[in-house]
Amino acid sequence: MFFSSETIRSRQNRAVTELAKLTDRRERETVGRFRFDGVKLAEEAIRSGIEIPLLFLRESEAETVAARLAERIGGDPTERVGRAVILENSVFDRISEEKSPEGVICVAKYIDKFQKNVTIYSSSELSELAGERIVLLESVRDPSNIGAVIRSAAAFGVDRLIISADCADIYHPRAVRASMGTLFRQKIDRTDRLGDVIGQLRQAGRRVFAATLDANAMRLGSFPVETGDCVVIGNEGHGLSGATVAACGNSVYIPMGGRAESLNAAVAAALLMWEFAK
Repeated sequence: MFFSSETIRSRQNRAVTELAKLTDRRERETVGRFRFDGVKLAEEAIRSGIEIPLLFLRESEAETVAARLAERIGGDPTERVGRAVILENSVFDRISEEKSPEGVICVAKYIDKFQKNVTIYSSSELSELAGERIVLLESVRDPSNIGAVIRSAAAFGVDRLIISADCADIYHPRAVRASMGTLFRQKIDRTDRLGDVIGQLRQAGRRVFAATLDANAMRLGSFPVETGDCVVIGNEGHGLSGATVAACGNSVYIPMGGRAESLNAAVAAALLMWEFAK
């Protein structure tokens, strides 16, 4: 047996009620914790050294899931977490956010090592950003899109995402799921002064491109990308604000056929990342 014999059979148990509260963003931000379901995410979190105060296992699959995790990480998974407990099947199923639960739910602490809030950057922080590949997001509201962008950033070698404060929560369960574990290692800065940050990047000698269909936008692929170039992707429905476009100084558009007016924000981000990564 990989875990203690502690089994929770009531939805009123304190650990269960606190887990349920983590569906709310305010609660997540208050306690500095988030949740995610599934073996793959549990494996990635443990491998990434994410602090996991609580791990819940579904009673009927507890041994099987623990054994799968042990095989993947090369050791007892419950030794890498603060507390591992079993949930009675019906309790687990009611609290799981997956249609087909895999039998494991993790509660993790916010990843302060990689993710932080910024206003504007200090000179030392700007020096830290030198040489990094950076992509910026403004008002991307769908958690699944945020997660998909994080996953693409990892795939195309983006070192840091800088996102506006009104973007979807990166710790929303759908964002965590869509990121497929890349959230656990991706540098992400959140700011409520995106225009000022763009100005700082430009002052540091970077070109910053707004992804938009304005009259001066350059066709993606028609100009050479330089080291240090950054791109800003906007809201799913409204794109970038006029203030952000003005702050950038350059703009770029993705050429498309006539049967669609726009692309999903995550798809657009992936195409831009790929081109800028070349």
